[in-house]
Amino acid sequence: MDMDGDIEQNVKRVQVRFVTNLQPPLKVPTTAIAIPSNLTRLGLSTIVNNLLKAGSSDWKPEPFDFLIDGEFVRMSLEEFLIAKGISAEKILEIEYTKAVLPRKQEDPCVHDDWVTSVDGSNPAFFLTGCYDGLGRIWKDAGMSTHVLEGHSGAVTSVSIINPRGFESADQIHVATASDDQTLRLWKFDADFHSNKTAHVNGTADHPRKVVAYKILRGHTASVKSVSMQPSGNMVCSGSWDSTINLWQTNEFDAEGDLSFVKKRKKGDAVVEPQMEGEAVSTLVGHSQCVSSVVWPQPETIYSASWDHSIRRWDIETGRDSWNMFSGKALNCLDVGGENSALIAAGASDATLRIWDPRKPGTLAPIFQFSSHSSWISTCKWHDKSWFHLLSASYDGRAMLWDLRTAWPLAVIDSHKDKVLCADWWKGDSVVSGGADSKLFIASGISVQ
Repeated sequence: MDMDGDIEQNVKRVQVRFVTNLQPPLKVPTTAIAIPSNLTRLGLSTIVNNLLKAGSSDWKPEPFDFLIDGEFVRMSLEEFLIAKGISAEKILEIEYTKAVLPRKQEDPCVHDDWVTSVDGSNPAFFLTGCYDGLGRIWKDAGMSTHVLEGHSGAVTSVSIINPRGFESADQIHVATASDDQTLRLWKFDADFHSNKTAHVNGTADHPRKVVAYKILRGHTASVKSVSMQPSGNMVCSGSWDSTINLWQTNEFDAEGDLSFVKKRKKGDAVVEPQMEGEAVSTLVGHSQCVSSVVWPQPETIYSASWDHSIRRWDIETGRDSWNMFSGKALNCLDVGGENSALIAAGASDATLRIWDPRKPGTLAPIFQFSSHSSWISTCKWHDKSWFHLLSASYDGRAMLWDLRTAWPLAVIDSHKDKVLCADWWKGDSVVSGGADSKLFIASGISVQ
C-alpha cells in the first residue's frame, strides 16, 4: 500500500493567490492556484521561489514571509485559518515579503572589556561605549578610527549629536555618560573619506585619540543613559540618583554655566583646557534609578525607571504630563513605530511591552512579547518602519520583531554572554555588543 500517496490524497487543498508590494523580478503571477493546506512558511516560500524560477531560469531562491489579513503566518496554513476563523471556501489572498533576517555576519570587533552601549544613527560610522572607560568610533567592522579618552569609570551610554545648530557641519559631536557621574561632549572631523583629513583621522591600527571639549557635572551617582534633543542643542541624562538632567551641547554657553580646567601636561603632550558645564535644569519625579531616557520631540522627553514607571516630561514646565506604572523594573525605552508615537520598554521579567499613549482610558500595553528568557537590556524601533523593532537581552540573544506577529522574525545569537546593547545601522544592519567584549554586525536585513 502506498501510504504516502494516501496521506497526500487526504490533505485538503485551498485556492490561493500570491500578492506582493515587492518590485519585479520578485512578483509572481496573481492567478489562483491550489496548494496543500498543511503547508507552513517554508512550504509557501518554496512555492513562491518555484514560481519566480519559472519566470527567470537564473533565479536564486531566497526566504519569504507571508501575511494573511495583515498578520504573519506562524503555523500551518490550515491551523492559521481555523485560529482566525477564515473560510477556506473562497480564494485566499496571501501577501509575501522578504524574510526579515540577517544574510551576512561580520567578524566581531573585539573590545578590551564589556561593550555597554552603541549608537548607529549615523550611516557613516557607529559609536560604542565600553567598561574600560573609552568611547570608540567605528567606520566599519574592525575599523576603529577614533578613541574617546577621559572618563575614569565605565562608559554606560553614548549618543551621536545632530550637527545642526553647530557652527561647523564638518565636525561630528557626540556625548558619553559614565559611572564616574559625568557626561562628556566630544567632537571630531566628519569627513571619513577625504585624503586631506587622512592625517588627522585615525586608522584601524592607529585610531586618533580625542579629548572631550566639555565635561558635564551635576549628577551624584552613575549616569545610566544619555539622549540628544532632535535639534542637537541639548542632551538629557538619566542617573542612579533618580534624576534627569538637561545640558547645553554648544561650546560657548551662557555666562555662569561654565568653568575651565587649566591646561595640563599629559606625558609630553599639552592637553587643551576643557570646559565644565552645569545642568540647565533637573527633572524630579522618579524614586529609583532612571535607566533610560529618549528625546524624540523638541519639547518632550520620555524616561523609564527601576521604580516601574514610564514618564513623559514637558520641557517647558519641567513636569511629567503622562506616567504609567508597569509593575516591573524597566531597563530600556524607545519611542517610534506608527507616527513615532508608540512606546517600547524592556523589563526585568524578560517581557518587551508596547504602549500607545494616544489611546485614552487605558494604560495597558497593546503588545507583549515574551520570547526572551532574561532581563531585556535594549529595545530600538526601526526608523523607517511602523512595525519593526529590535531587542537584546542578558539571555545572549538579540531579536527582530514585527508588530504583526507575536513571535520574533529572527533571532541573532552571535554572543556567548549577555547582550548589553544593540542598535540598527544603515537601515539594514544590527550592531550589538555584550559581556563577551565583542561587537557584532549582522547585515542584509530586509525591512519593508
